[in-house]
Amino acid sequence: MTLLSRSPFAAALALGLAAPLTAQADALEQQLADLQDFQVIAHRGASGHAPEHTWPSYERALEMGADYLELDLHMSADGELVAIHDETLERTTDGEGQVKDHTLAELKALDAGSWFNQAHPERADDAFAGAELLTLDEVIERYGDDVRYYIETKSPERYPELQRALVETLEAEGLVASGSVVIQSFSRDSLQQVHALNADIPLVQLVWYSPAEDGEGLTEWTGVTPAPAEITDADFQAIADYAVGIGPNVTFEGEDVIDAGFVEQAHANGLLVHPYTINERDEMRRLLDWGVDGMFTNFPDRLSEVVE
Repeated sequence: MTLLSRSPFAAALALGLAAPLTAQADALEQQLADLQDFQVIAHRGASGHAPEHTWPSYERALEMGADYLELDLHMSADGELVAIHDETLERTTDGEGQVKDHTLAELKALDAGSWFNQAHPERADDAFAGAELLTLDEVIERYGDDVRYYIETKSPERYPELQRALVETLEAEGLVASGSVVIQSFSRDSLQQVHALNADIPLVQLVWYSPAEDGEGLTEWTGVTPAPAEITDADFQAIADYAVGIGPNVTFEGEDVIDAGFVEQAHANGLLVHPYTINERDEMRRLLDWGVDGMFTNFPDRLSEVVE
């Protein structure tokens, strides 16, 4: 049956349903188009200037021209998605133990800012003391789809419920449809779970290259790819089956683990390249010369200036 042969009500209903679907497709296409341009990814916010994953860090990142706010997610004992990098509390709060063993109320009672003043006295600010850990819901409530989010999931073995909870939250808030989110992970299993839940979400496979235990060459932390010297087009294509990009470390203990050829080969196989975590201007310029498509940085102000 053609649209013209339907009743006027049915035709109007069909057109009404088509409009939001078209708008969603346009928003997702625009996000993918924007990703072809260079992206400034604020690593845990402007975490070189303020305590990571706190309001001051996020606010400063946006003021400094970040294209994406990067968030690491863990789950509380009562199932809330919490923005914190480590699975334990000691480094960035005055708490102890694993995030997953504490309720949200217990996590909210912690001081997530004073550590920064102690670690970075040259950038200390009395206002950082007492900063709270934030939930994903709180971040979305503040910024909505005015901001783009680059979210890292952790191992599904640690949080088997995280992938579904995250996707359901993003869908409910309209952030997938508005082209507002990228999801990254070192865990291929985690990314493939997300892809199965919603194939519209752009995914980035993180990789970490370091010397092999036997001292012979390099190895990738979770075995996603072979060493860069041995990587093939098929290895990149295996990632491209579910992801739009790859996020590698560039150096290990001061020595390069990838080169411009790695970037070129990834591009040849349809993958964006977003290296992490790049904080020095000279290194930013070097990677721009390699043709990378974005960088994670603790100093989005520096990267924005270099890109300009």
